Amino acid sequence: MTLEQYVNSLKGKRIAVLGVGVSNTPLIELLCRSGCDITACDKRSLEQMGETAQYLLALGAKLKLGEDYLEDLDQDVIFRTPGLMPFDAHLKAARQRGSLVTSEMEVFLRLCPCKVIAVTGSDGKTTTTTIISELLKAEGYRVHLGGNIGHPLLCDTPQMQPEDYAVLELSSFQLHSMFCHPDVAVITNLTPNHLDKHKDFQDYIDAKRAIYEHQSPEGRLILNADDPHTDYYRAGAPGHVSLFSDRQAVQQGTALVDGMLCWMSEGKAEPIVPASEIRIPGEHNVLNYLAAFEAVRGLVSAETCRKVARDFPGVAHRLELVRELRGVRYINDSIGSSPTRTIAGLRALQTKPIIICGGYDKQIPFDSLGEELCLRAKAVVLTGHTADKIQKAILAAPSYPGHHVPMVLASDFKKAVLTASALANEGDIVLLSPACASFDHFKNFEERGDTFKKIVMELL
Repeated sequence: MTLEQYVNSLKGKRIAVLGVGVSNTPLIELLCRSGCDITACDKRSLEQMGETAQYLLALGAKLKLGEDYLEDLDQDVIFRTPGLMPFDAHLKAARQRGSLVTSEMEVFLRLCPCKVIAVTGSDGKTTTTTIISELLKAEGYRVHLGGNIGHPLLCDTPQMQPEDYAVLELSSFQLHSMFCHPDVAVITNLTPNHLDKHKDFQDYIDAKRAIYEHQSPEGRLILNADDPHTDYYRAGAPGHVSLFSDRQAVQQGTALVDGMLCWMSEGKAEPIVPASEIRIPGEHNVLNYLAAFEAVRGLVSAETCRKVARDFPGVAHRLELVRELRGVRYINDSIGSSPTRTIAGLRALQTKPIIICGGYDKQIPFDSLGEELCLRAKAVVLTGHTADKIQKAILAAPSYPGHHVPMVLASDFKKAVLTASALANEGDIVLLSPACASFDHFKNFEERGDTFKKIVMELL
């Protein structure tokens, strides 16, 4: 089915689009311009939406705004925003009334005419997705990067060709209850995350299963050999399974062998590139490259893999050097929105940083983070809703009696950055890696990282 045919199938039906955000706005535009009956629903008021609301009205959309925007949904087709879980009571009631609940990404996967490589996981999925995209482009393929990264792809499907590749980052929010059948699926790792949204950790684990459950027998699933959930996922895989590891020489997949990233076939190693030559720092990025190399196996040469590994500077907000001022390096790791991400960032640095932590509470425990901060931070500046929780985790850490890491509480984000800067001397690192989501004060982690960079660039 083409996009035009799909849109035509919606004519005469009442359609609701929940959430006027990045992923859904192009969809609303497309459906309005095709003459469909659209109601755009959003929690914001008419005044808060401002020019966006007037634009949608001019397109012909009806608006349902405010706190009750999810009440009495009875449209024939409902497109949910990724952050609204399928088990939400309003959506359950709508389905009982006969509504079909779907999403922009689910429809894209249904219509996409080219091969799809999809990546999910708790940590590393954006970098892994981006590396896969860079590898394919460097080999000469036409690549469409999207999902939870890049821009919405549904409206681009008419321009896609069968020989192209769509490379997608998919979150648990997007995957939950979604029909998904990529040619290649990658799960980077699993740690507790987004427990404020999921019913429990098992619900989060199971949401990731959607990335491979509907693959064909020819499909490929790539798993982290050292993740405790790998056997659980492998047991339900309908296609081929391969592994990646930086700890063991796997039989089939990719592995770190004597400092060399290698493709493995029946336990035999084919060298690709030394880990020491990967431009972006950190052991976690070795894992990201191992996953990416396995995803493009048979599509991209070892020579191209080496070139990308040596040249690719990394993704913004991921251990991004902002500037060096009076011998102090300021590093933006705003992507550190969970304890495991922040721990990976800490371990990637050779110097103990003055770290800024704290933010929105996703109900994730900070026990392991407290121990790592004692051992790996020179000082900790705490801010945001979770500041007290992280402080308690540090005080309760087994290493705290022997490693009294200094802690400072800052009342707002700017004061936190300025406080960290004041604590720093020549040779130090000031690291933003909050271990928490940004929603207590920012729209997303990008806005938080950009704010950090702006404050840092204004330092005199």
